[in-house]
Amino acid sequence: MSQQLPDVQASSPDVTVGLNRVGVTGVEKLVKLGRRDRDPIVLMAEFEVFVDLPSWRKGADMSRNMEVIDETLETAVSEEAYRVEDVCGDAAELLLEKHDYTTKAEVRMEADYVTHEKTPESEMATQSTATIIASATATDEGTSEEIGAQVTGMTVCPCSQGMSAARARETLQSMAVEDEVIDEFLQKMPQAGHSQRGHATLTVESDGAPEVDLNELIEVARDSMSARIYNLAKRPDEDHMTFEAHKDAKFVEDCVRALAEGVVDRFPDLPDDAIVYMEQSNDESIHQHNAHAERIAKLEDLRSEVSEEQPNDD
Repeated sequence: MSQQLPDVQASSPDVTVGLNRVGVTGVEKLVKLGRRDRDPIVLMAEFEVFVDLPSWRKGADMSRNMEVIDETLETAVSEEAYRVEDVCGDAAELLLEKHDYTTKAEVRMEADYVTHEKTPESEMATQSTATIIASATATDEGTSEEIGAQVTGMTVCPCSQGMSAARARETLQSMAVEDEVIDEFLQKMPQAGHSQRGHATLTVESDGAPEVDLNELIEVARDSMSARIYNLAKRPDEDHMTFEAHKDAKFVEDCVRALAEGVVDRFPDLPDDAIVYMEQSNDESIHQHNAHAERIAKLEDLRSEVSEEQPNDD
């Protein structure tokens, strides 16, 4: 009879400090996302799976846990789902059930998601890609779920645009153009500003699954920047995107505020205690650094702030 090997993971650690998150990352699974009256979408999803570890236990028994995690994820993704956040929720609850030493289980998922649309001027069929973000946290008190996406768009700097407008005004004044004509021209023709590719991230978290549509979240995120971008663009489309972006120049901070306004306007039925995460990161074109802004808040706070009367500049 072979001697049973000692379970070192279950022994006490030399330093009795508990850990918030122990688990695995980079676990790839296929997820079938159902659509009513249409064929399902198959996603190649990457998961992160964690449990907390009490101070009295040395390790989470990673090899055994990987078997449990794989079994848990296989169970969670085995059937067609209409909400990817529910896949994470099911997996988190199963993990909590299978680990007698943990008080919290977390599952996070990311996957590329393709939407179909038409270009703004040539109306040619094209596609856009978003990154789905879903997660869930299960405890003895219940399960919270999160759903959202990261999208890419275009922004234009209002500061550099203002300097271009001032230069244009000076040039036109030197050519004896009347101020009224200059004002009208600058109103109709936005001036140059340095542009950047922007990345907007928007997620909503609530007890259970948030009552939001993923595609609507993606629309809010794409509309938060100066202009949308497309994988395919003919010259009329490029002209449209350039003009629209410069007509709606936005700082990175403005994009986050636009996300907040979009969520408040688009999802009136969400509960006040829903947590909204908003982030904007811009790949700067004339700097070696990038610009970043973010906000996390309860929806009731965003509703209050968005509805506040704006100060009068007069």
